[in-house]
Amino acid sequence: MSALERAVDRAKAGNARVVFPEMEEPRIAEAVAQMQAEGLCAPVELAEADDELVAALVEARGMKEALARRMLSRPLYRAAAMVAAGQADAMLAGAVHSTKKVIEAASIAIGLADGVALPSSFFLMRFPDGRELIFSDCGLNVAPDAEELAAIARASETTGRALLGQARVALLSFSTGSSGSGDSVNKVRAAAAATGFTGPVQGDAALSPEVAALKGSGQGDANVLIFPDLDAGNIAYKLAQELAGAQAIGPVLQGFRKPVCDLSRGATVPDIIAATAVTLALA
Repeated sequence: MSALERAVDRAKAGNARVVFPEMEEPRIAEAVAQMQAEGLCAPVELAEADDELVAALVEARGMKEALARRMLSRPLYRAAAMVAAGQADAMLAGAVHSTKKVIEAASIAIGLADGVALPSSFFLMRFPDGRELIFSDCGLNVAPDAEELAAIARASETTGRALLGQARVALLSFSTGSSGSGDSVNKVRAAAAATGFTGPVQGDAALSPEVAALKGSGQGDANVLIFPDLDAGNIAYKLAQELAGAQAIGPVLQGFRKPVCDLSRGATVPDIIAATAVTLALA
């Protein structure tokens, strides 16, 4: 059974209440209708800005009531407040709104989980040959430093265990081991030292046992790939889609108190359904 199939089974078993603040978008509406028919989740309508949602924002950020009411005039903030108030179990958005706006709403209304200082994101990449990998971070953190990269790697390890059963993490670089130097590779080396994960390692050595043996780094069987910055991650996942025919599910956000998914604005109906299942599997 694939990671996506397991995620679908978990989502159906949980029957979580999910708020979709972009229901006016035809792709979202069609996906929601299919998910409701298949029992994947229990979609809930976007609520009005009632006193319970105002109280959720006031409690989350200590803001004044008047400001909370102004913020709740925006659908994203209202949806996030519904999750914070317990009126919904998860939120999916991004088919219309930018990543920045989705993150802002989730950060203010839902907040980060205890012990988490940095939100991040991942894609579940499904390849035609059956391989499934976690790519992180491909959608949120532009230029993480060594400490932030280590935080992304730890969060992605947790995600890998939840979705793939086990997580073999590799911190990618243009250099393997001690063969290169420079600010980028030194950052990756520091993150690897802090976490104990394999790195710095080139992509081929991370994925190929034969190359790993030649270069003397890791086992060449990584299934969680951590990119050094957003340039590398975003380029890599889009090339995998276009050249290898991979399905990119996400980006799903990591680190928030409750499940949040920032959909790609190019997401298809099957992508939205798959992203919902994966998001709920992490709940």
